[in-house]
Amino acid sequence: MRRWLERVWYQGAAGGWLLAPLGWLFGAITAARRVLYRRGWLASAHPGRPVVVVGNLTVGGSGKTPFTAWLATALTARGLQVGIVSRGHGGSATGPLEVGAGSDPATVGDEPLLLARRCPATVVVGRDRLAAARQLAPRVDVILADDGLQHYRLRRDLEFLVIDGRRRFGNGRLLPAGPLREPASRARLAALRILNGGVPAAGELPMRLAVGAVVALADGTRRPLADFAGQRLHAVAGIGDPARFFATLRAAGVQPIEHPLPDHARLRPADVAFGDGLPVLMTEKDAVKCQGFPADGLHYLEVEADFAADDANAILERVLRLVGRT
Repeated sequence: MRRWLERVWYQGAAGGWLLAPLGWLFGAITAARRVLYRRGWLASAHPGRPVVVVGNLTVGGSGKTPFTAWLATALTARGLQVGIVSRGHGGSATGPLEVGAGSDPATVGDEPLLLARRCPATVVVGRDRLAAARQLAPRVDVILADDGLQHYRLRRDLEFLVIDGRRRFGNGRLLPAGPLREPASRARLAALRILNGGVPAAGELPMRLAVGAVVALADGTRRPLADFAGQRLHAVAGIGDPARFFATLRAAGVQPIEHPLPDHARLRPADVAFGDGLPVLMTEKDAVKCQGFPADGLHYLEVEADFAADDANAILERVLRLVGRT
């Protein structure tokens, strides 16, 4: 079903017209919800520290988590204490619950655990992101809300919208007729629009995902991806757009045997054991879910958000002005 929907959303597959009435209904509900929050008929509140939302308009991955990790690291380098709140998709925690490097991904979710391991920031998960932000507020200078664009209960000071440069907004329709959570016109309300790959339109700042090291799960050994050029290996990706990961490997000369999985899929040892002796390379988001697995032959690929210097400064200056550090 999901594969058919994605073909409808991004490739114009037949049958999408059947979903149009549901898209209209979803749009009406979404619009009503925004009005209710704007007029105060649904309760929202501010946690008392500056809130920067990092979000997108489509379901699935757009590059929010690498951008959040980059932003948290860059702000920390500027002397700020940074907190991150997340829904914790794929985890069972209702929260608020602080995430540590050794947390169980089945409890806190894969992306929050990745952020807790990669970022010099305090990460708290919770279905109520306002409650999570309030838990963080006494300890931080700024709160980043990862994937918080539609969580209107949490009032925000800035919104950064991350757009998938390859797929953009698909057919431009609302769920389930298209991939949009809100109308594409909502993008104009964001303080900055970040384009992950592709050719930026007016007002969009280009971001690329820079490939880092391949890391062995068994002992942390780091190797360049180029070491795997010309080699067949199993590529596992449980992210919003697995095709992006596989394309990255092929561009580096790797010959991936593709194993796409649903976003936030829980992994079992059998999901990464293929019995043929070939290396297994996965995304870092998938690797955090392999705690306790037999690790021989398992690797993950590091990626980091990267910006031109002027664009990076433009992003950081917006936040630094907000917290009074300019």
